[in-house]
Amino acid sequence: MATPHPRVYFGDRIVDVADATLGVATSSVLYGLSVYTVFPVQVDGTRRSAFRLRDHFQRMVESCKIIGMDRFADEWDYDRFVSVATELVAANAPTEDVFVRATVHVDESIAGTRVRGCHTTVSMFVYDAVPIVPQDGMRLKTSTWRRIPDDAIPSRAKVNGAYVNSVLAKQDAIDAGYDDAIFLDGNGHVCELSAANIFLVRGGTLITPDVSCDILDGINRRTLLTLAAEDGIPVVERTVDLTELYIADEVFVTGTSAGVAPVTEVDGRVVGDGIPGPIGQALRKRHAAALRTDELHGWVTEL
Repeated sequence: MATPHPRVYFGDRIVDVADATLGVATSSVLYGLSVYTVFPVQVDGTRRSAFRLRDHFQRMVESCKIIGMDRFADEWDYDRFVSVATELVAANAPTEDVFVRATVHVDESIAGTRVRGCHTTVSMFVYDAVPIVPQDGMRLKTSTWRRIPDDAIPSRAKVNGAYVNSVLAKQDAIDAGYDDAIFLDGNGHVCELSAANIFLVRGGTLITPDVSCDILDGINRRTLLTLAAEDGIPVVERTVDLTELYIADEVFVTGTSAGVAPVTEVDGRVVGDGIPGPIGQALRKRHAAALRTDELHGWVTEL
């Protein structure tokens, strides 16, 4: 299990991890009223670079807007975000790839169930880039817990409190001997995993649930769609039935903390021939290369 590196950004400065704390009466603790993103930082000797950093910052802005946390966009811009990320990574001097989790917390005490105008603070911490799912073949179980719909807690906003839904689903899958869970929406269509987007391949076509299917509009999901189109792979975004996964040629998942990981079993049914498929593996290689060097899309930011 990964642990935070010793230096953390909190309260407008870099502090020791033990000093980055929130009060027990704050809205972040009482209601899970925070939004976050996780971005990868690649370390190659003295070079450190972040992948799609502007998109991660924009997602935090949009998450705050959706939830009504109206102070973040007034107090932060992209240049400040890059500056703090650069300072934080340098303070920890990682020698291998890491993840950085950035969070906007509502830190007012006993504010009640409201958010507009509440004071916020930003935290960032660094931790080892340990994937959250197996990278050589995952076994998935359809969750008995349904994905929270957009008209309850919007999936396109990464709200900390909403991840209780993911915890319930993944813990149930782990208890049953699987690696992760597949969420269905209220109509029984495939959404995503507990913390990753899902893709399937049938007849050479790449298929994934569209953004109206109660999914996170994942940054790595968008990356794979772009790379697939550039490689001439037909791409379809639409509703997906669970049984389509059972008869797919390939299934794989993606996310910052998941990478691009193949699925070899769904609900006790072997996917394809039981080994990672060629389209998923090709996109995995393309994705791994794009994380470090990208001259075409402008996805890599030097820190």
